Amino acid sequence: MNTTPPTTAAASSSQLPAEMAAPAIELENVTKRFRAPNGQMYTAIRDLSMSVAPGEFCAVVGPTGSGKSTTLGLISGLERPSDGSARVMGRPVQGIDPRIGYVFQADAVFPWKNVLNNVAAGPLFRGKPKKEAIQQAHEWIARVGLAGFEDRYPHQLSGGMRKRVALAQTFINEPQILLMDEPFSALDVQTRILMEDELLNLWSSLKASVVFVTHDLEEAISLADRVFVLTAGPATVKGVYTIDLPRPRHVAEIRFDPRFVQLYQEIWEDLRSEVMISYERQRGGQ
Repeated sequence: MNTTPPTTAAASSSQLPAEMAAPAIELENVTKRFRAPNGQMYTAIRDLSMSVAPGEFCAVVGPTGSGKSTTLGLISGLERPSDGSARVMGRPVQGIDPRIGYVFQADAVFPWKNVLNNVAAGPLFRGKPKKEAIQQAHEWIARVGLAGFEDRYPHQLSGGMRKRVALAQTFINEPQILLMDEPFSALDVQTRILMEDELLNLWSSLKASVVFVTHDLEEAISLADRVFVLTAGPATVKGVYTIDLPRPRHVAEIRFDPRFVQLYQEIWEDLRSEVMISYERQRGGQ
């Protein structure tokens, strides 16, 4: 298992070596319990610790039901730890932080607004003058390749185009932290690769700290500076892998790199047993 510090590629995003920078995100010995419908307490996460450096792109993989989305909820302030601590920019997480952007698996666009008004919604909500918000929206719509579609409504767009709207919605607010919960899982393979490349291009210009949850190990390795492997629930961190592949990356090409194949084999050895544990639990519950 590789547990070395983040690579130079990750550190350069923030202009400081990752080991010298204070963490942008820090979860320390976090446990999260929920009350199940039958009244019993269910532990989703137990003694989970992870940190993400400023400008670092981290991916989180684990079997179904391993608490990956719950981890994002703790960082975002949508959930509170039952035990342990969650900190963002050195301060305890208390409620929703405007410095955090969140891209969900399902499209979170407003169906009654066209593309332009969807993208402008964030700046307007934050108090920017309408003229400035609209100008910024035009710029971000062009950056995600949707110039000319400003007057279209979500139902008139393909899945990939709606996801581009969601990215523009998020990046226009210039978040310092970006949380992504399987954002491309519903897309076809070709569109997914295009969106992954688009994400890397946007991230490299914004230099946000990213936590990207995915079931797809290839996606995790293609995108991330480090990959966190979670155990079957209750989740904790089983392993952390530095992805020492060069940047900038093109997702389709990087997967042919011999180092990519080696990393995949190493991480899958860690992940496979947890996937089997989760699978057997699901079979036993049928």
